[in-house]
Amino acid sequence: MFGPFERAVAGRYLRARRGERFVSIIAIFSLVGIALGVATLIIVMAVMNGFQADLMGRILGLNGDLSIYGAGRTISQYEDVAQEVRSVPDVLSATPIIEGQVLLSAGSYSAGGVVHGITAQGLHDLTAVSSSLVAGSLDQFGQGNDSIVVGVTMAERAGLSIGSRLTLVSPEGAATAFGTVPRVRSYRVSAIFDAGVNDYNSSVVFLPMHAAQVYFQMPGKVTQIQVTTKDAQHVRPVTMAIVRAVDDPGLRVLDWTTANNALFGAVQVEQNVMFLILTLIIVVAAFNVISSLIMMVKDKTADIAVLRTIGASRGAIMRIFLMCGASVGVTGTVAGTALGIVFCMNIERIRQLLQSLTGTNLFNPEVYYLEHLPAKLDWGQVGEVIGMALLLSLLATLYPAWRAARTDPVEALRHE
Repeated sequence: MFGPFERAVAGRYLRARRGERFVSIIAIFSLVGIALGVATLIIVMAVMNGFQADLMGRILGLNGDLSIYGAGRTISQYEDVAQEVRSVPDVLSATPIIEGQVLLSAGSYSAGGVVHGITAQGLHDLTAVSSSLVAGSLDQFGQGNDSIVVGVTMAERAGLSIGSRLTLVSPEGAATAFGTVPRVRSYRVSAIFDAGVNDYNSSVVFLPMHAAQVYFQMPGKVTQIQVTTKDAQHVRPVTMAIVRAVDDPGLRVLDWTTANNALFGAVQVEQNVMFLILTLIIVVAAFNVISSLIMMVKDKTADIAVLRTIGASRGAIMRIFLMCGASVGVTGTVAGTALGIVFCMNIERIRQLLQSLTGTNLFNPEVYYLEHLPAKLDWGQVGEVIGMALLLSLLATLYPAWRAARTDPVEALRHE
């Protein structure tokens, strides 16, 4: 498409000479604008992808892909139900759990929390907890009724360590002549975990199943069965299969797409909006390409007239200025893509460096729900960004190149 003649003339026009510095500076700003726009878009989309994947992985790793609840009641024959669920294809595990709200107290510390009563094997299978212990072990969990496992944030706030006592206060106590007396029980901390989710680390504790059944007065009962599947992205068919396998109208099956639909839907909407907003950076840079090419065409009017008189066609003139604008767009896109990919691959190191230089916390886990800044490159999205930047750059060159090709050599030389 572009012959040696067009490439030679376009290359000469791109190299600024004396008296043409201003046009060259505008072209450089256009290149930098496209590069920054592409890099920013790649970085933001990678962070949003990483945030969504990390959030989904942690939430599903802690709460399972779906849960089975009793409709307004507890589940009594939970082992039979769990066995039926495990027989469903694509189900990895089905863990009975007792969940209850309590007041957690240790010394001067007191806060609301959630108790999960679980078997020792169930806690070992919950890898988000069992593989992230920062102190203690799970060897003693389930061997007695006084052990408890707490999160690292709660341990720091309450000053807990291995062997410390944590008191649980339940508002559902025994009725007496003086009113309802809350149930109070103290447990020994046997392990401390760091699940990577601040809310989970600060409010969730684990009790052995038998101890939780005694504390909440649910002998032989649980409140839910937590189920993990092979592929969380395709959980709906498994949910329907579990409903058919259990076949109990008193049980409700709720998967993550329903339970956390608002959260993940908001993340997806935010990702789409950010993509549209940041695309405007590339659009602005494309307008800079248009302005720089128009100025170049005005500056090269006499050259265009001479080229036309010695036999250059309108198509050749148009291709020359298309190459000038496309070179700026391609170079800016390549530079921006490289910058964005390198930034994403080192984003956590950059965050820590900026935190050490500024002395501030740039990613507060209490605000952003996660404890580090995630980034996940989606090469399909990177390709879309590159294609969009190249397309906008090409479209930006069409009008100035068309104006250059329409230049009348007679009129241009006469005015010159």
